[in-house]
Amino acid sequence: MIRQLKMEIVAEESGVFYIKTKDGSEDAFFRFNPDTKELSFESKNELASFLKSNEYQFRKLLHNKRKNTFHTGFKLAFSIIDGKDIAAFNNKQNILVADHGEVYALNAEKKRQLVEIFTDGSFSERHAAGAYTFLVKNLNGSYTERSFTTDSKNSSLIELEAVIAALTYYAEDVRIVTDSQYVRKGIAEWIVHWKLNDWTTANGTKAKHIDKWMRLDELCSQRYVEFEWVKAHSNHFENEYCDFQAKQLAFGKREKY
Repeated sequence: MIRQLKMEIVAEESGVFYIKTKDGSEDAFFRFNPDTKELSFESKNELASFLKSNEYQFRKLLHNKRKNTFHTGFKLAFSIIDGKDIAAFNNKQNILVADHGEVYALNAEKKRQLVEIFTDGSFSERHAAGAYTFLVKNLNGSYTERSFTTDSKNSSLIELEAVIAALTYYAEDVRIVTDSQYVRKGIAEWIVHWKLNDWTTANGTKAKHIDKWMRLDELCSQRYVEFEWVKAHSNHFENEYCDFQAKQLAFGKREKY
C-alpha cells in the first residue's frame, strides 16, 4: 500500500530542523540534523509509528535532500510504500518487475521465460555524439539488432532512451537486461513517488527528463516487464556487444539501423 503524506519544516535551531508530517487530520513531529543524519521522533501516535516502521524509506528521503534545501517553510508531498522489502529491492541480483502498474522484486531463479532485450548507450565527448543499441534475443535463440543516434549528451539519459526504444519496438511481456542503475532505480523507486507528487523531487524541484520517465511508465503500465541488471564490462556477451555497437555509431564508424 502506498501512503501519501505531507511534510513541512516549521522551525530550525542550531542546524536541527523541526519537521511536521501530516496525513489527513493527524500530525507527527520529528527532528532531523542534515549534518549528522540524526533523526528523532517527537510524537507518539499512529502516523509516527507508521514512519518508524518504514524508517529506511523515510530516512532515504531526508538523506537525498540537499542540505541547502532545508529551510523553515519548506513543504513537500511525499509517499511511503508500507512494508516495502528493502533488502529485496537493494539486492542487485534480483529481478525488478513492473507488472501492470505494480513494482516488486523477484528472485532471479523465478524469472519467466521471456524474450530478452539487451540495451546500452554511449556518449562520445570527443565527437559530441551519442548513440544506443538494443539487441533482441528471441525465444528461438535468434537475434535482432537496432541502433540509433541521439542528440542527448548524457550517458545515463541515453541508456534510458535505449530501454524506451526497446519497449516501443517490442510490445509484449519482455525482459530488459541493462547495466544502468539509473534505469533500475527509476523504475523501482522514483517513478511511483514522482507520479504522486506531480513529478517533484525531495528538493522541491521538478524531476529531470520527465517526458522520458512518463514514456517509460506508459510502456510498462499495461504489461509485465522484468528488469535485470548486469555489471558493465564484465564479459557479458550481449551487453558488451551493445556497448561496442553504440560506441561505433557514436564515433561515426557505422550506419544506424
